[in-house]
Amino acid sequence: MSASYSLAQDLKEAAAMADKLESYVRGTELYGNAGGGYFARQPSLTIGALVMRLRRLDALSDSLSAPERDLLRSAQQRCHRVEREWSVHFGEKVLKEAHSRLDAMRAFFQECAHDSKSCAGNYPPELLRRTIVEELLPIITQHQLPADDLKDKLTAADGNLRSLVKPSAFNWSPLLQPVYPQDRYWWLYQRPPQD
Repeated sequence: MSASYSLAQDLKEAAAMADKLESYVRGTELYGNAGGGYFARQPSLTIGALVMRLRRLDALSDSLSAPERDLLRSAQQRCHRVEREWSVHFGEKVLKEAHSRLDAMRAFFQECAHDSKSCAGNYPPELLRRTIVEELLPIITQHQLPADDLKDKLTAADGNLRSLVKPSAFNWSPLLQPVYPQDRYWWLYQRPPQD
């Protein structure tokens, strides 16, 4: 995620992900393909990537046209249907994704420990990883998934992040700032200092 943000692109990606969600949830791969072919620049299909988009599109729905709001509702309904009908598979994917994203953050922490100058430049992917994990937490609670080890991993990741960052301006597009309040999404308002 960068300082630029397109509501239309986010909606297009969410709709494509929702279309493929059932086959993704029933499959074995963790990072799926939402379509568009090999060379299309589509984000990987995961439950976290989809629910992140659906939540922020819902929060920004006043900025959508009537047909766009219909497309959003349709994507939300497909997501909820898959979650209901494939709840065990859905929950397993959610837990795997949350663990995978937090595990991926460890590489960033190790890089920063060896080369603090690289931290600021390598921080943007960590913002997305941590945000997606945050979007998965309500699902984990709702499905009563076993998450003690995930909570420990999240506490460690947040401790590592807090040791590396300082307050900054909101890191993503200003259009998204109302969707991500600072008290809950504090890492989006922090950055490693640039030397």
